[in-house]
Amino acid sequence: MGGHSHWATTKRHKQAQDAKRGKLFTRVIRELTIAARHGGDPDHNPRLRLAIMKAKDANMPGDTLKKAIQRGTGELPGVHYEEFTLEAYGPGGTALLLEITSDNRNRTVAEIRNLLTKNNGTMAEAGAVSWQFQKKGLIVVEQGKVEEDRLLSLALEAGAEDVKISEKTFEVITAPHDFEAVKKALSDAKIDTSLAEVTFVPQNSIKLQEKAAEQMLKLMELLDDHDDIQKAHANFDIPDEIIEKVAAAG
Repeated sequence: MGGHSHWATTKRHKQAQDAKRGKLFTRVIRELTIAARHGGDPDHNPRLRLAIMKAKDANMPGDTLKKAIQRGTGELPGVHYEEFTLEAYGPGGTALLLEITSDNRNRTVAEIRNLLTKNNGTMAEAGAVSWQFQKKGLIVVEQGKVEEDRLLSLALEAGAEDVKISEKTFEVITAPHDFEAVKKALSDAKIDTSLAEVTFVPQNSIKLQEKAAEQMLKLMELLDDHDDIQKAHANFDIPDEIIEKVAAAG
């Protein structure tokens, strides 16, 4: 998992903050609008189906959800967003893969380049780091919410590729096309998930300590705060105690 579990811990706290500030809604609205360009019927549009699931998980009002889809299908006027990815290096030689949606590509690229330069990072050429990531479904369940054997049985039977056990969580890994089925199987079994998304999972990790770790966590917070960055993926591995120390200081 390449340190993903550690970052997942901080991401959950971040999501709670984002929900209060409306940032989560902004990102989900963009995803709904872009997904709906390929058709407004979720039964025939898997990406839209996932976006609607995310909107409902965020308790988005039905009217807001509907209007976002209508902007994507062209039934309502709206801003045209372009989707692209940017690749970069972070502190300690870590790999960064950034998923972007922007209404002004040049502005966004310049802002992110500046942000990286000021925070021990640098832009990379296309293809330089993306090969280190694989698109996967990731479902995180807190230990104590379910017995390990039960989770393994349910997840693997529903089509999961693997279940990884970390210090505090179970991480269910799926192929992207099996994500919905596995998430539904866990939901039907009344198993609470703390994180469920189709994401880019790093295939290797770089261990960071002290200064580089603190720099990396600061950079990830800044990237997550940028309105045009839908998701920031990285391949760092940082000890929990350092993450907790930085979170407490913040």
